[in-house]
Amino acid sequence: MKDFLLVYRNDFKNQPAGSPEEMQAVMKKWMDWMGGIAAQNKLADQGNRLGSEGKVVKPGNVITDGPYTEIKELIGGYSIIRAASFDEAAEIAKGCPILEFGGNVEVRDIVPM
Repeated sequence: MKDFLLVYRNDFKNQPAGSPEEMQAVMKKWMDWMGGIAAQNKLADQGNRLGSEGKVVKPGNVITDGPYTEIKELIGGYSIIRAASFDEAAEIAKGCPILEFGGNVEVRDIVPM
């Protein structure tokens, strides 16, 4: 088994919004999906949602505000899963609730240092 990073991206304009009940239903979909991965013993780290504010450090000790809200996509969070291959990791990612809101999941292998 190998570890893979799932990066959750969504269009800035397609962020789910609604009543507290609707948001709770969206969160339940995420928890159910994560629970299914965990039940297969393939969830290495549930990860976290990412806040909307940050800093970008550039060469020459330049620090700017970020992330850049003028870009179309936002990285909303991440998880780490275990899978035998990229194909298996991509199959797991197919169940991600973000896909229901026009988002996407980037699957990257984690290379130990």
